[in-house]
Amino acid sequence: MSTPRFLHLPPGVTPRKIETDRGMFAALEALPATGVVERWPAILLPGLTGSKEDFIAVLQTLALSGRRVLAVDLRGQYETPGLDDPAAYTCAALGADVDALAQRFGDGEPVHLVGHSFGGLVAREAAIDGRTKFASFTLMGSGPAGITGRRAGHARWLTRTIPLSGLEHVWHAGFEPEALAAGVPDDILAFLRQRLLSNSPTGLARMADEVVSVRDRTEELRQIEVPTLVLYGEHDDGWPAETQQEMAAALGADCVVVPGAAHSPAVEAPETTAAALVRFWNEAESHTLDTRAT
Repeated sequence: MSTPRFLHLPPGVTPRKIETDRGMFAALEALPATGVVERWPAILLPGLTGSKEDFIAVLQTLALSGRRVLAVDLRGQYETPGLDDPAAYTCAALGADVDALAQRFGDGEPVHLVGHSFGGLVAREAAIDGRTKFASFTLMGSGPAGITGRRAGHARWLTRTIPLSGLEHVWHAGFEPEALAAGVPDDILAFLRQRLLSNSPTGLARMADEVVSVRDRTEELRQIEVPTLVLYGEHDDGWPAETQQEMAAALGADCVVVPGAAHSPAVEAPETTAAALVRFWNEAESHTLDTRAT
């Protein structure tokens, strides 16, 4: 469970409702607190049990690089409405949502796309499906196929438990004890409970199944001509570091290991993570513009 360390919005960050032809998506939009928007925009996608708030700590820094930045709740997550149809929550269906968001938010400009954990698997679908030409693609703490280890066990527990016992039970039996053991402050604890209970039960159960069963699409992603970054924390307990390194090598992607971070580098090492993203985005834009010039 990605746990924000604070919830107050920095200067230049505001809540938004983004209307697309696939429905409304709740978001946090960041604009430069000083200066102007002069670079291509970016969209950030959260993980399975996360939300747009997982990116609060990086939004201001990312926007100060001269960009509009949008962190969103996926369909059925927290403040984005969901559907009762499990088919709406496959990686492919959620990837189509991302295409709609990119086309609406980008307003004709190429968009940088970042997906954290399960959000990386969703973002990969959008990158591969060909509906949108992205400026760059970043897998943050995400892997080539289903997640493994302790987090895979937790996802399977969600898949079994939600239909039988509901989200309130999931909170009391799993999420609350974990948060209390970690010493999460009361205000953050209240937010985590509200966030979990606001999820679509159908959506969360299906996405939990997707995160452990999704197939490896590395070769298909390699065929897409888009600058790619693999970024993860040095203590990531999601996909093993070796797996993410091998994926980066197979993709010919840049690879950044964030010191001191675990599975949520945007929360655990926000300045290092933001600096790595800005550097990568700037290089991707320069390469694209140079290619067009020739």
